Amino acid sequence: MVEKKSCSPIIVIGCGLAGLTVALELAKEKKVLIVSKKDLYLSATAWAQGGIVSVLSDEISISTHIKDTIDAGKGLVEPSVARLVAESGHGAIDWLLNKGVVFNQNKQKKSELHLIREGGHSRARIAHVADSTGKAILDVLLHQARQNPNIEIQTNWMAIDLITNKKARQSTAVVGVCFLDIIKNEIFHLESSSTVLATGGVGKVYRYTSNPDTATGDGIALAWRAGCRVSDMEFIQFHPTCLYHPDDRSFLISEALRGAGATLELPSGEKFMRKYDAKGELAPRDIVARSIDAEMKKYEIENVYLNATMIEQEVIDENFPTIKSRCLKLGIDISSQRIPVVPAAHYSCGGIITDVNGRTEISNLFAVGENACTGLHGANRLASNSLLECVVIGRLAAKQIISQSITSKEKINTEWNNIKVDQTRQTKEISHNWEELRSIMSSYVGIVRSDIRLKKALKKIGEIKREIDSYYSLYRISRDLLELRNLTLCAEIIVLSALKRRESRGLHYSKDVPTTSLTALNTIIAPYDVRDS
Repeated sequence: MVEKKSCSPIIVIGCGLAGLTVALELAKEKKVLIVSKKDLYLSATAWAQGGIVSVLSDEISISTHIKDTIDAGKGLVEPSVARLVAESGHGAIDWLLNKGVVFNQNKQKKSELHLIREGGHSRARIAHVADSTGKAILDVLLHQARQNPNIEIQTNWMAIDLITNKKARQSTAVVGVCFLDIIKNEIFHLESSSTVLATGGVGKVYRYTSNPDTATGDGIALAWRAGCRVSDMEFIQFHPTCLYHPDDRSFLISEALRGAGATLELPSGEKFMRKYDAKGELAPRDIVARSIDAEMKKYEIENVYLNATMIEQEVIDENFPTIKSRCLKLGIDISSQRIPVVPAAHYSCGGIITDVNGRTEISNLFAVGENACTGLHGANRLASNSLLECVVIGRLAAKQIISQSITSKEKINTEWNNIKVDQTRQTKEISHNWEELRSIMSSYVGIVRSDIRLKKALKKIGEIKREIDSYYSLYRISRDLLELRNLTLCAEIIVLSALKRRESRGLHYSKDVPTTSLTALNTIIAPYDVRDS
């Protein structure tokens, strides 16, 4: 028998910057439940080093930011969304400052923030807290959330499915969420007046990623199964410089280090970025990642090197203490030694289709942050726009939710149960499937793609999906099984999206169609394009 627990009126799934922004704004007037499947600090926000775009309120600052965003997005950025985010940027930074975030200050002008420059930006406009901006922001907002009487936080709960009312097989509204209590191994459901998906991206579908273990595409998969369409999932941003070391392969080496003067080099010491782009190390991420990939394949090497030895020690100590410390623990002194790096899956530019208020195509369901697609990023995200988007769209979503009065009288029902168990065998088989999936995606759906390899990937992913379907009749529902289920669905959507795009644009490069079409179109995939998972 499925237990029905008392509910909070608004459920926010995810505890990164997007989810916390929505929750803190909602809590001014509403009761909010924040749900996290793991530790509250296991989010992409906590791992964000570089910073957040700080746009001044003057038109020149706004228009140049819009231009840089559109240029990076390769024709797929929605101009009205880029303008909205740019115009709201100053207010977003003020909001964080008022919450208590302490950004680095300009030494010459103490009243101003210290702004740095990153790839794709025409000027220095990135506000930061040394090289651990995301964690600093998360510290402040989590403290605020914990102190707020209108916010309840639950960890070790994982959403299994959204519960919808359906008419003629079409979901019209989300009325609740079915959860797994991971510690108690219990399945239950909660009613919700509104549900917000803020679960982050899909990075763990690849072997090398800068993402935390929580990035398993949960929000996208939940929305998909509820009936939402997704857009532009082929555009997976590979960060050019992830630390390549046998003891640490998920640590990001911030783009800001290149902004400060670090150069990319081959083992021989030869610099190569100017061969690919006039901006060199500060070219957009898709170009830098593809250039590194090309050099690695050309010389059959496993990594390249980032050389920061020419940067003044004072600059390193003040702006990059986390990178310096992490590398030192691995025996790399970045002041005198080069850092081995490799491109790694970093950010999904596509996701659940939403408007600028975070509204999805289904009533009562909102999506904010990396699991959503507002049209801001297009075919390639401009560095540090993601944190800004979380705050801007998060605040708008909260305002939208508060403005609507929703009372659901739908009867909640779900057929999930958790009676079956064969835990030892289950863990082994799920682990095998997980590794196989990540190998398939890394080998066939990486930085450079081809039709034949994408079709092979689709076939292999289908086989894994069928195995997962069989597990439900054999095994207890667990976090590992649910994450594998969600990742496999997202992998399939990524491959279908890549096959559907008959050109090369931004983060999607196809050897079969290397040219870019004159007309830029979004790749929209609907649930009926993929069999139920």
